[in-house]
Amino acid sequence: MKNYLIIGASAGIGRQLAQQLSTQHAVMGTYYMHETSHPSITYQYYDVMDNEVLQNIPDSLDGVAYCPGSITLKPFSRLKEQEFIDDYKLQVGGAIKVIQQCLPALKKAANPSIVLFSTVAVQTGFNFHSIVSSSKGAIEGLTKALAAEFAPKIRVNCIAPSITQTTLAGNLLSSDEKIKANAERHPLKRIGQPNDIANLAEFLMTDQSNWITGQIINVDGGMSAIK
Repeated sequence: MKNYLIIGASAGIGRQLAQQLSTQHAVMGTYYMHETSHPSITYQYYDVMDNEVLQNIPDSLDGVAYCPGSITLKPFSRLKEQEFIDDYKLQVGGAIKVIQQCLPALKKAANPSIVLFSTVAVQTGFNFHSIVSSSKGAIEGLTKALAAEFAPKIRVNCIAPSITQTTLAGNLLSSDEKIKANAERHPLKRIGQPNDIANLAEFLMTDQSNWITGQIINVDGGMSAIK
């Protein structure tokens, strides 16, 4: 049995990933807005934007997934500098803080793994995505840098999904018409579900992916590869 930490495990992809891992491993998850419980997961409150220290990190930690995110879609001309800064603090600064706090425990594990999350919009380019693409672009760069620095001890990979049916994307998928319209933009003609992304995240966090590091992997219904 391994020890895993999922930051943002109370909703969406993070919750799905935590539940899947908890069937065979010890899982600690954090929540912020969505307090939750699960019989097989140890939950704690944690605000990644605060200066508080993450509590109850196991002495040895086999994997960390950083799942918090935001989706701010506006024309570039209407955006304020502070909006970019706040988003960067959440998506990049929070990941950095968590990884630094967990690094001693990760180094004690036999084959530790870190999984981060980007978006298909970074490499594809969409209107009104300048904030999220900027932050997630930084995450992709961080993934490559840490994979090089932590090799061969700790593997670091990143998943770049397209739109997924989660609370985070609720405003974009708030009606059957919106769901259908978004589905039609993908070659596979459906939007993603949390398990579509969590399945790959689980694979990357376990020993099944022993020879994979430094990768940005798209899970996007074909959007980034097929026209």
